[in-house]
Amino acid sequence: MIQVRRVLLMFSLLLVAVGCISISQAPPETFAMRVIATGLKQPLELAFGPDGYLWLTERVGKRVLRVNPADGKLYPAVTITEVYQQGGQDGLLGMVLHPDLLQDQGNDYVYVAYTYDAAAGAAVDLRVKIRRYTYNEATQTLDDALDLITGLPGSSDHNSGRLVFGSDAKLYYAIGDQGNNQFANLCKPIVAQVLPTAAEVRAADWSHYPGKVLRLNLDGSIPADNPELDGVRSHVYSYGHRNVQGLVASADGQLYAAEHGPKSDDEVNLITAGKNYGWPQVAGYQDDQAYAYANWSAAPNCARLEFSDFAIPASVPQEAESDWRDPDFTPPLKTFFTVADDYDFQNADCAPNEFICWPTVAPTGLDLYTAPAKGIPGWTPSLLMTALKTGTVYRMALTADGTAVQGEALSLFKTINRYRDLALNPDGRTFYVITDTNNYTQDASGLPTKTLENPGALLEFTYTGDD
Repeated sequence: MIQVRRVLLMFSLLLVAVGCISISQAPPETFAMRVIATGLKQPLELAFGPDGYLWLTERVGKRVLRVNPADGKLYPAVTITEVYQQGGQDGLLGMVLHPDLLQDQGNDYVYVAYTYDAAAGAAVDLRVKIRRYTYNEATQTLDDALDLITGLPGSSDHNSGRLVFGSDAKLYYAIGDQGNNQFANLCKPIVAQVLPTAAEVRAADWSHYPGKVLRLNLDGSIPADNPELDGVRSHVYSYGHRNVQGLVASADGQLYAAEHGPKSDDEVNLITAGKNYGWPQVAGYQDDQAYAYANWSAAPNCARLEFSDFAIPASVPQEAESDWRDPDFTPPLKTFFTVADDYDFQNADCAPNEFICWPTVAPTGLDLYTAPAKGIPGWTPSLLMTALKTGTVYRMALTADGTAVQGEALSLFKTINRYRDLALNPDGRTFYVITDTNNYTQDASGLPTKTLENPGALLEFTYTGDD
């Protein structure tokens, strides 16, 4: 049953890390909140369809669903049994609807990305593919599956997995660094700075695609106008990324990304062809603040080491941000947050889950607000970004040309949830958010909690005016 409640979504300065970092000022707008649907199995991608329904993927449920926003009824479009899901960041990932869907143009296509097991034996060989389905309006299902590209690197960690359709009629797909150089992947090197060779491209060997944003033709092939990097043209559009979990393209060709930082410096980036975004040599700005690249995978005794976010053994090589140079390095539009080099990340009040209190928000979905005349005054253009750790949507006002963020981010729609993605109603006044089914977020005081208000839910926030 749909639940409705009236909320005044106005906040004073939102603080993370238990009162250490200010993030935004109180917005004047008020909204009504409604719970449309619950019981979703780790929803990951959300889109408002031309049929007036909300389309979403379930990372764990392996389904593409259509949801009637009026009554919350779920209509499964397809269950992809080939999806391999076992870890925290694998499964059914990104989805994008072709702009001509249901427009009688013969392009009733829906594109999805997911992890699968490419091995025939007992050992799992986790890979990612991008697949195209055709929407059958009569049966309201997806069929005629066509694999566009297969064998992309996959992992249980840092897959990224966002997929968008550009104004240039190309697909853009983000691949994370696979969680290498940390935790269970401690001794695997990060290859975000390693570019594919011509021989690898000819052999369809995509092993150096992690840490990149890819650009593909609609048949999965390499666009002829993709950038040449080290003399090689591949699917790689930009590189030096850690874990892009938000990706959105504007109507005039700009591409924006929201990216997880390590212990600080979540990033919002304007993605430009052929540019380098610094990871792992740089996190956020190249300022030597609260980050140095500790290359655990290069330690001669790596196999005997236990990863720590706080204590770096002498055998692990370290590199200051200022020691690295690349003329194509591009700094972010904004960070969440840049902190001083002496920042104390070991907050005893948050132990043993200190990561919840670090100066990051864990950005996920990203959308661009360019509303019609009856939209919210003063919001066009803005980026809207969901966050896992704070149960918040952040609004970042953009300059008219979309190349810079103006002022501080404003916090909206605050609840005790993990926000995974958002979608906008064409009316410019209604917003939809999907939430994770479980895991940690911040409670009302900024401390770690696994008690979520609306686990596995689809929420609606409707603009009711200015206070």
